[in-house]
Amino acid sequence: MSSTTETPTADRRAVPRPVLAARTGVAVVFALNGLAVATWFSRVPAVKESLELSAGRLGLLLLAMSVGALLAMPTAGLVTQRLGPAWTVATSTLLVAVGMTVVGLSAGLAGSLAGVAVGLFALGYGSGACDVAMNIEGAAVEKRLGRTILPRFHAAWSLGSVAGAGIGAGAARVGVPVGVHLTALATVVLVGTLLGARSFLPAAAEADGAAEPAARRRALLAAWREPRTLLVGLLVLVMAFTEGSANDWLAVAFVDGYGVSEAVGAAVFGVFVVGMTLGRTAGTVAIDRWGRVPVLLGTIGLAAGGATLAVLAGSGPLAVAGVALWGLGASLGFPVGMSAAADDEDRAPARVSVVAVIGYTAFLGGPPLLGLLGDHVGTLRALLVVPILLLPTLALVPVLRPPAR
Repeated sequence: MSSTTETPTADRRAVPRPVLAARTGVAVVFALNGLAVATWFSRVPAVKESLELSAGRLGLLLLAMSVGALLAMPTAGLVTQRLGPAWTVATSTLLVAVGMTVVGLSAGLAGSLAGVAVGLFALGYGSGACDVAMNIEGAAVEKRLGRTILPRFHAAWSLGSVAGAGIGAGAARVGVPVGVHLTALATVVLVGTLLGARSFLPAAAEADGAAEPAARRRALLAAWREPRTLLVGLLVLVMAFTEGSANDWLAVAFVDGYGVSEAVGAAVFGVFVVGMTLGRTAGTVAIDRWGRVPVLLGTIGLAAGGATLAVLAGSGPLAVAGVALWGLGASLGFPVGMSAAADDEDRAPARVSVVAVIGYTAFLGGPPLLGLLGDHVGTLRALLVVPILLLPTLALVPVLRPPAR
């Protein structure tokens, strides 16, 4: 691995066709996972209104999804080593589809808060397990391609999010019931993911695929004692909070803070994910040229400035510009952190699982923290927590350098 570009240097012309097929399959899975998550987030204002929830109670409800994801991740790396990424992605996405359907029917037809919570738990558990498995597969494909590609997989996730936000905004505008919307999209996500996972790398090519269960558990425990892995996880935690706070609260914050309609709030969330998509697409070129550390220092600073502008702008257009900068700046932290955790492919499943667990703690604490804070200062003002956390995180960026070989 080059110490200048911090990326592999394999000959691109020698990439086998199965690796190119796996690249396409991974991109499809990332995109559909983003579509599923954004479909839910785009209808949060509708569910809030349907169930007559305060900001604080909505934050506690969103916690159900975060708990599900956090419970899935400690064992997701072990499960992926045991079953392989393809089977893990397929089974976890089935759970995602079931969760989406339960959420939609519970909110739209039954008006059941408990039903929505159960559905969100299933959605979070399935999405969390799928997240680890598809990142492990993506990192393996990145190594075989010989260049930075994982942020582009996350760009595919963001493209799926753009589609989900756009469809959600349209559905809200024309009055499509939440139950119909979520159930239809759950079917699309499940069928598409099953097709995409069929192109994953063969099981024989996956690192540690034949390791004994005891050896896999020892590798996982060892990863929890590695300072670099823990620091990468801490950086990913802040970046996950930066991204997740927008996912959870941006549409609601603009509806409450700027007095826009539900459809406009969903469209503003779409602006955020467009910024994320552009950053993840162009970011791979920047990382290959300048390296992880300089690029992440710049993008994290951009995210802090954009989030501040989105909250304090005072006018809608300027605030939307801040949202775009926020999305652009937040785009690379999570995927680059995952890539850094997978620098050693043999230990990637355990390390990616550890980093994912730490990172997703943000989704556990973030929704209720911002919800309760929003009850006191307003949902929009509560988002100032994002830049306050980002600035000291700049000191963690150097841990993303690949270890010396």
